[in-house]
Amino acid sequence: MSDQEAAVEAAQADGRDFVTEADVQQASAPERPEWLPEKFKSPEDLAKSYTELQSKLGSKEEDIRKSILEEIQSQAFDGRPESAGDYQLPESIDPEQSVDNELLQWWSEHSFENGYSQEEFQQGIEMYAKAVMGNQPDIEAEAKKLGDNAQARIEAASVFAHKFFPQEALPAIERMCETHEGIIALEAIQEAMKDGNFAGNTVPAAQTTERELREMMNDPRYWKDRDPAFIKEVTEGFQRIYRG
Repeated sequence: MSDQEAAVEAAQADGRDFVTEADVQQASAPERPEWLPEKFKSPEDLAKSYTELQSKLGSKEEDIRKSILEEIQSQAFDGRPESAGDYQLPESIDPEQSVDNELLQWWSEHSFENGYSQEEFQQGIEMYAKAVMGNQPDIEAEAKKLGDNAQARIEAASVFAHKFFPQEALPAIERMCETHEGIIALEAIQEAMKDGNFAGNTVPAAQTTERELREMMNDPRYWKDRDPAFIKEVTEGFQRIYRG
């Protein structure tokens, strides 16, 4: 059936003997699919509506995702101070000494970036301090190993160290004397100096003549006691003379 015939048939069905433009347009319009919902005029309208719905849903999902992330971040950083410089140091740490401390500055920035609370920040410092202190000798226990006159021996070693060693070497000597072995070592040096068996107390070999070296060979320290430092001095003295 042609579009014109369909228009005439539609007019007759309405009891009219004439055909209108509307009848022609309706007759020429494509047949409506049975599956198309009534609210859509054409499949194209349905496709357009579906595309718009997808866009709205996608936008809504992004908003939901953003909201969830913001909530998670807010919960993760709950308790964190406003800046890395707002963390409070434990009472055991001197604030003046910590101003230029690179390790403390790094820990403050690390704690802030990871959302650590004041409690977590302080726990980290206390754990580090405990680990460091665990490597330190027990001063009281070391003193007991020196016997009843431990305090007198420690004080004597301190006086000797400040008198004998240069200022720049004192920090190392003080660390050595934190153990009873270090005190004993200093006492051994003192005794060696008293007996004249300390290498630093002898005449430099470069200034010793061959005659003096032979006299040194008659010294009991050379042929009887076999003092290693004394023997070394004689040997090096001859080497310098003959090489010179």
